[in-house]
Amino acid sequence: MGTLVGHVAPGFGFFIIGLWHLFNHIKLHAQRPNSYVAPPWFPAVPLRHLELYLIMVGSCISIAMELFTGPHKGQPLDDDWTIPSDHLHNFEHSSISLNFLVYAIFALLFDRLRSRAKFELTQILAAVAFSQQLLMFHLHSTDHMGVEGQYHLLLQAVVVVSLVTNLMGIGFPRSFAVSFVRSASILFQGLWFILMGFVLWTPALVFKGCFMHMEEGHMVVRCHGDAALHRAKSLVNLQFSWFLAGVSIFSVLFYLYVTKKYSEVQEYVSLGAKEGDDGGLDLESQRRTEETQSFVHMSKGFAEMDLER
Repeated sequence: MGTLVGHVAPGFGFFIIGLWHLFNHIKLHAQRPNSYVAPPWFPAVPLRHLELYLIMVGSCISIAMELFTGPHKGQPLDDDWTIPSDHLHNFEHSSISLNFLVYAIFALLFDRLRSRAKFELTQILAAVAFSQQLLMFHLHSTDHMGVEGQYHLLLQAVVVVSLVTNLMGIGFPRSFAVSFVRSASILFQGLWFILMGFVLWTPALVFKGCFMHMEEGHMVVRCHGDAALHRAKSLVNLQFSWFLAGVSIFSVLFYLYVTKKYSEVQEYVSLGAKEGDDGGLDLESQRRTEETQSFVHMSKGFAEMDLER
């Protein structure tokens, strides 16, 4: 982060993941409203763990850019192996990516090992990642008071929604509303990151009365006096309000489109199904279970007929 690409690239990642979750949650709930259980991630065809692989690759690229590609020396440490002040923000940003990398790795392991508590643990790790993201942006080492600080302040509000809905999802896995809001908030994060990247690092888009200035090795937006700063912050607030309205309208219209395209399907739910399972995602296993049960019933019937004879 700290550059246009450093905000737009992760923002695009958040946007894609949020849109992917929003689509799949709506589709799953539209097709199976009675047995809907919100999974923490969604398998793709033909590569089941594509979503997790993309998060891992994106996180690794982000860490590499922050710690090795971005710094002029090819590494972020000083000559005495301490962290210089102008690279503190690089370590903060890479720490955020590290926690999302941990989430994706363990989500993959839980699924491969078929852990009993994979649903709860995966959600907890996602909540940890959002908690750490919130902490880093709240205690950011750069620019708490300027225009960039106002963008980060409003971003924290969106991260709080993602964090709270992740925690709520553990206790209410069948709540479509919780999953819907969480997905929309992740999508919102992506759009807000993209907006920050363009507005804060494109000279033509800097607010009137403000300018770009090099401080501690990276560009920041400063304003000529308090009046220009207050005006710029007010415009940031307006942008947030417009984006909030836009995301709300898009999410609801997207819901109407997806539910119209995917209608409810006939469900056969096993009586032994537990809350927190993958729900309607593992249809192949459910079909095999039904076939096995039918075979057992047929075998019992033939055995009873032989006994009667």
